[in-house]
Amino acid sequence: MQEQNTAIRDTTANPAPLGLMGFGITTVLLNLHNVGLFDIGSMILAMGIFYGGLSQVIVGIMEWKKGNTFGTLAFTSYGLFWLSLVGILVMPKLGIANPSSPTEMAFYLAMWGIFTLGMFFGTFKANRALQFVFGSLTLLFFLLAAGDITGSSQITTIAGVVGIICGSSAIYTGFAEVLNETYKKTVLPLFSVK
Repeated sequence: MQEQNTAIRDTTANPAPLGLMGFGITTVLLNLHNVGLFDIGSMILAMGIFYGGLSQVIVGIMEWKKGNTFGTLAFTSYGLFWLSLVGILVMPKLGIANPSSPTEMAFYLAMWGIFTLGMFFGTFKANRALQFVFGSLTLLFFLLAAGDITGSSQITTIAGVVGIICGSSAIYTGFAEVLNETYKKTVLPLFSVK
């Protein structure tokens, strides 16, 4: 009896653009708050729960199914970041937790900065667009932490500008992946690493 090997080809869609859009749009909206355009309200909280949070967790699970460890860790973690951030903001209002102090928030944000710096090193074999997303996100987390620990509204405003740039770069990367795949050519460059 002769053995046969069967190869199963993955024909499922690329989930990364959904995760990049969920992250990018939610990041831009939160950082419009950080630059002082508006207060945190239901719009930002809802985006944090659903598009920034839930959608990225789903994308992370989809990336796991595709065997992409980096995508699994990144999307699932940042989805849970958004959900935890909403919890930090909402739980005190519901009377089920005390508000976090600026020092606590600084440590929370700094830990996410350290995590993101590690993930940034994981982008070195990807493309420049993704490197920019993770590099600017690392800077954003550390600036937000610095703004909280010092109480400096100027640092928080600078962080907001960096956050708008970071979120916009994630949106660009998501659109580039979709358009390049749809048109089967480079419509928006991702700047491949050679």
